[in-house]
Amino acid sequence: MKKSTTLRIARPTDNLIEIADMYYKGLNLIMLGEFKDHDGFDGIMLGHPDHSWHLEFTHHHNTHVGKAPTKDNLLVFYIEDEFEWQEQIKSMQNAGFIPVPSYNPYWDKSGKTFEDIDGYRVVLQYGPSAI
Repeated sequence: MKKSTTLRIARPTDNLIEIADMYYKGLNLIMLGEFKDHDGFDGIMLGHPDHSWHLEFTHHHNTHVGKAPTKDNLLVFYIEDEFEWQEQIKSMQNAGFIPVPSYNPYWDKSGKTFEDIDGYRVVLQYGPSAI
């Protein structure tokens, strides 16, 4: 039997419902699961059932986490089809992500960078991954 690994990217937020809604709509993800008051934490997991990664957003009751620590905290998605890339850009804007110039100018050459309400950034890169 082949073993597989799932990558979970977990991030705390002060805006659990709003941030989950942005990523749900902006990246066309589905809710994979959620929990409430698990040792003082609420959480929502988003992803795609055919991919071996997902995003988890958590909120610790009575705790303030603030904004992203730097402008170079990125999730990068490589999209090889130009039409799909353009449509994804529209989805991100419609979901409330703000288009911003990339902190690292490399990402502006073939990509589009967006910032969420917590200050974290998502890059939609047109073309194949470099590796």
